[in-house]
Amino acid sequence: MRSLGTTALGRVAKERACPPEDPLSHRTRRRVAFYSHDTQGLGHVRRNIELASAMIAAHPATDVLLIGSATAAARLALPPSTRLVVLPGVTKDRRGGYAAARLDMTLDEVIAVRSDMAAVALRSFAPDVFVVDKLARGLGGELDQSLRVLADSRGPGGARPRVVLGLRDVLDRPGVARAEWDAALTTETLMQHYDEVWVYGDPQVYDPVREYDLPRPVGAMVHYTGYLADGRGGLEPTADMSVPSTSMSTARTKSRPYVLCLVGGGQDGAGLARTFAATPVPAGHDAVLVTGPYMDAAQRGFLHGAADHRLELTVHMFLDDPASLIHGAAAIVSMGGYNTVCEVLASRRPGLVVPRVRPRMEQAIRLDRLSRLTHLEQVHPERATPARIAAWLRDAVRRPHHPHHPHAVDLDGLATVPVLLEDLLSRSAAPLEVGRASA
Repeated sequence: MRSLGTTALGRVAKERACPPEDPLSHRTRRRVAFYSHDTQGLGHVRRNIELASAMIAAHPATDVLLIGSATAAARLALPPSTRLVVLPGVTKDRRGGYAAARLDMTLDEVIAVRSDMAAVALRSFAPDVFVVDKLARGLGGELDQSLRVLADSRGPGGARPRVVLGLRDVLDRPGVARAEWDAALTTETLMQHYDEVWVYGDPQVYDPVREYDLPRPVGAMVHYTGYLADGRGGLEPTADMSVPSTSMSTARTKSRPYVLCLVGGGQDGAGLARTFAATPVPAGHDAVLVTGPYMDAAQRGFLHGAADHRLELTVHMFLDDPASLIHGAAAIVSMGGYNTVCEVLASRRPGLVVPRVRPRMEQAIRLDRLSRLTHLEQVHPERATPARIAAWLRDAVRRPHHPHHPHAVDLDGLATVPVLLEDLLSRSAAPLEVGRASA
C-alpha cells in the first residue's frame, strides 16, 4: 500500500480545513435554460430562441442553454451567449404517434438517453431559471430526472432554480387537450416542481385556463404574456453555423414586389406549397416560396422544377431571417403555426392562413379566434385552391400598408417576458409544496 508524503498529507489537511469555494458564489452572469421536445418542425425551438433573445436584450449578462432535438436548429441564428444541446431525435407520425428518428432504438430507449443527457446538461449548467415548452414532464416523462436534479440544486446565495412552464395560446380542442393534460400528470407536476406558467397569448383571444377548465391552483400560477410577435427577428447568423442557409440579402435577386408563401418546417406543408406554386401571381409581382428544412426531398424537387418553368417564382428551403422577408412582402399565404402567425401579425401585412386540421385542431382554433380580432384571414385547406388564393392575392396587394397600426390583440409578449423573469428572480423561492398548499 502506497503512503502519502508529508506534502500531500499537508495539502489534504488544508483542503479539509478550507474546502474549495463554491464556484457559483462568484457567478456574475445569469443563466437560463430552455427545453423543447421538438418532434415536428422548428416551432418549439424557434419560440425559445425568440424568448432567449428578448431576455438577453433586456439583461445582456445572460447565458442561455437551449435543450432540444431539432437538428435543423443548428441552421438558425442564435442570440449572443446562447448554445444548443441537441438530443437524439424523435419523430411524430400523422396519427400523432412517436418513434425514434434515426437510431435503431425503441421509443423507451431513446427517451432514456434523452433524459440522461438533459439531466447532465442541467446539472452542469446550473441555471437560475429553467423554461420548459409545452410538456411539463417532457416527452414521455423525460424531464422527471431533470426536475429532481433542479429541486436538489442551489445557486448563488442558496436559491433554488426557478422553473417555468411555457404554453402557446392553443393546445388542441378542449376535450383532447384536457385529457392529455391529465394523462401526463401535468397538474401534479406543476404543483411539485414549477413556480409559474407563462401563456404566450392574449386571454381575450383564447384563455386555456377557462377553455380547458384547468384546476384553480394552476390558474393561480398563470401569467399571460401576450403573443410573441412584435420585436421578432433581426438575429445575426452564428459564426459557427455549419449548415448553409439563405440570408435575406441573397433570398431574392429581383427588385419587383413579391407575395410570399410559408409552410413552417415543411413536414406537412407540401399541399399548400404545391397549390401556391400553381397560383397565378398578381401583375407586377414575383412569388417567393419557403419550403422549410423538413419537407420531403421529392416534394421539394417538384417545387424547384415548377420554379424552373415560372420566372416569377423563387423557391428557398430555409432562410436565416424569415421576419425580414415577411415584413417586405406585399401579401402572405401561410400555414397557421404559432411562430408564423406571430410574424405575420407583427408585419401588419395582409395574411391568408391555411391552418392544419390534422392530427390537431390547434391551428384551426387559433385562426378562428384571431380572424375575428385581427387583419388575418383564413381558408380551410380543402378550399385553398389556386383560383381562391389568386383572387385573394389580387385584392390583398392593393391594400395600404400601415406598419404601426395598433392591434386589438396584445402582441408585446417579447417585451413582457423579461419583466416576468425579473419579477420571478426578485422574489424569494418558497418551498413549492408549502406555497401550493394554500392555493
